[in-house]
Amino acid sequence: MGGDGPPLLLLHGWPQTSRAWRAVAPTFASSGYTVIVPDLPGTGDSAALPDGHDDKEAVVDALRPVVGELVGNEPLRVVGHDIGGMVALAWARSHPDDVVRLAVVETGLPGLGLEEAMDVARGGRWHHGFFMTPQVPAMLVAGHEEEFFTWWFGRLAARQDAFPPTEIAATTAPYRGRAALDRSFAHYRTLLRDGRVTAAWLEDGGRLTMPVAGVGGELSLRDHVGRALARAASDVRTMVVADSGHFPAEEQPAAFLDHLRPFLADDP
Repeated sequence: MGGDGPPLLLLHGWPQTSRAWRAVAPTFASSGYTVIVPDLPGTGDSAALPDGHDDKEAVVDALRPVVGELVGNEPLRVVGHDIGGMVALAWARSHPDDVVRLAVVETGLPGLGLEEAMDVARGGRWHHGFFMTPQVPAMLVAGHEEEFFTWWFGRLAARQDAFPPTEIAATTAPYRGRAALDRSFAHYRTLLRDGRVTAAWLEDGGRLTMPVAGVGGELSLRDHVGRALARAASDVRTMVVADSGHFPAEEQPAAFLDHLRPFLADDP
């Protein structure tokens, strides 16, 4: 945690930790925010949640008292990338009074189109189903972490110089070994359950009441995040970070900040 001002919560994705925000967190802190950058449960320095109790709402329930101890009842600005974006959405949906600004970065969202995006029979992405399978992905990746993570970041990042070998090694160090990998894949094993919760909320008339930003990389999801969020919110700002792949805060930190700072600074 650093800085002084309204609290800004940054939630990382997979396979990363709070280190993912290293290029932008200092600027956010110097811009007048108290910046909070936790590790998601089961990654980095955070303990895992009990198996079977690690859906996105359970992650929110685990993080919420920790954040509350730091900033009290002050309303939050929440920015989440990848899996962290799913957690951020769950937080804003389940505790709307907590969140005055929500930004979701480079992720599909359970219940808002992710199910179609991971349908391999219709050209969807293969990795969701693989990562969701109990035991198997950890068994196969363990012992090949260096090769797998090098391939993973090389495939998803448009700017390869943002992830040199030393950075990939530092980023993924907490994910090495079968037990650590299995803990991290728990965030994927709940995706279908997460989607059912969001779908039921929508069917009951649920809507996000705070301003929402959907952020995509120009060379990755583009405007898809904003379009997905439009199904659940009335005030959606779609932002596309030029020349970025899946990791805008690391590939194009200056442009990422240029998009997010005005949005976050607006008076609630």
